[in-house]
Amino acid sequence: MTRRFANRWNGGLTEADVTPKETFFNRRQIMTGAGAVAAAGLIGGPAAAKLTTVPSKYSTKDTPNTLDQITHYNNFYEFGLDKTDPSKYAGQLTVSPWSIKIDGMVDKPGTYALDDLTKGVTLEERIYRFRCVEAWSMIIPWDGFTLSTLLNRVGVQSSAKYVAFRTLERPSEMPGQRSNLLDWPYREGLRLDEAMNPLTILATGIYGEPMPKPDGAPIRLVVPWKYGFKSIKSIVQITLTDKQPETTWNMQAPGEYGFYSNVNPHVDHPRWSQASERRIGGGLFAKRIPTQMFNGYGDEVASLYKGMDLRKFY
Repeated sequence: MTRRFANRWNGGLTEADVTPKETFFNRRQIMTGAGAVAAAGLIGGPAAAKLTTVPSKYSTKDTPNTLDQITHYNNFYEFGLDKTDPSKYAGQLTVSPWSIKIDGMVDKPGTYALDDLTKGVTLEERIYRFRCVEAWSMIIPWDGFTLSTLLNRVGVQSSAKYVAFRTLERPSEMPGQRSNLLDWPYREGLRLDEAMNPLTILATGIYGEPMPKPDGAPIRLVVPWKYGFKSIKSIVQITLTDKQPETTWNMQAPGEYGFYSNVNPHVDHPRWSQASERRIGGGLFAKRIPTQMFNGYGDEVASLYKGMDLRKFY
């Protein structure tokens, strides 16, 4: 967008400043949608705690997409190539119990149950962010906590420079993995300073419900200033390393997908422009809007790339 989010920040909020729930979403629509998603087996875990409506200071005031839109239009190639395949096939995924292996250059390596990793962690209150993939975007109300919280708990060693992630590999429940489309399992990575940025979160829910299976249950990465494929889903391994890790799409097509994959309207994908995007939910003829550099979070993250040629390090 050409405009900056002049009203994007909501710091210093009190209970008196809380936007009424009804203005965020139509309650009947969401409750119906959540019931339908749960009935389809797509909700990734037990019922969540009471819905929180106080936004994070990093939240945007833009209207969020509906739960139905969020769970029925996404890329999760482990379940198929079509954007509706995750909602069709992810219901069979077993997400409990769930554990994450944390290894590499950490003081406390081990395989941790998800419940133990999140125990005592204060969830950041309602975080709204763009989720951009190629030429479309959504506003999603993630529930989660900063990745830095987890990394600080396990103790990052001074020699670590990168964080690598791996997705679950279970072709018996993830039919897309039975193909040779990608070199499974799905892999992603961040530079350590990117991982420690307060905008980088591990999301465990949407709209106050446990993370839906089509969106990466039970836990996924969210990096709001990068294209959506960087926000790896259904994480089972986190590795601290001193070498830049391999990432799936960079391995698959290095001329099209770089390691950094920052939202950059000035660098086109070889097969399409990235200068504009279409907001999901706006209808077939929705007007395209200009894409913002770093997805509108330049004030928070541009300094991470000072002196870098962002056309070379795309």
